[in-house]
Amino acid sequence: MTKAQVRFQRANFLVADMERALTFYRDVLGFTEEFRLGHNPKSYSLAVFDMPVGAELAFVTLSTESQVRVMALTEVKGVELTAVPHPRRSAIVLEVADPDAVMAGARKLGLHVYEEEVLRTHDGRVGREIGIVDFDDNLVVIYLIEDAG
Repeated sequence: MTKAQVRFQRANFLVADMERALTFYRDVLGFTEEFRLGHNPKSYSLAVFDMPVGAELAFVTLSTESQVRVMALTEVKGVELTAVPHPRRSAIVLEVADPDAVMAGARKLGLHVYEEEVLRTHDGRVGREIGIVDFDDNLVVIYLIEDAG
């Protein structure tokens, strides 16, 4: 059996406070914590995220009911995370069963929730899509296809 040329493993966002970030990703969106790793001074992430001297990283992988370790959060301590440049350069897009509950939970946390838009898919289905900005200015777009059948 040949291995696929590409397999998507996970998305990763940098966050300043892991426990605060988990109040959104775990408690509102419903991810479950799969694995946690503390700071490793030899971590490859220090180089690829271009971290300055003094940065300490911690890492959590998150799963859904059907996707194992599909999301990660990397906590950065010891240096200030600068603002994400705008226009934003990335987002994660998540299908959710109850966008109203997610929007309410995000608002309760004080997160910015964009106005809802009508989603029209490439194949003509119609749904809802909503952008939410997390505590660290990372963009999460949630959606639900209403006539999915």
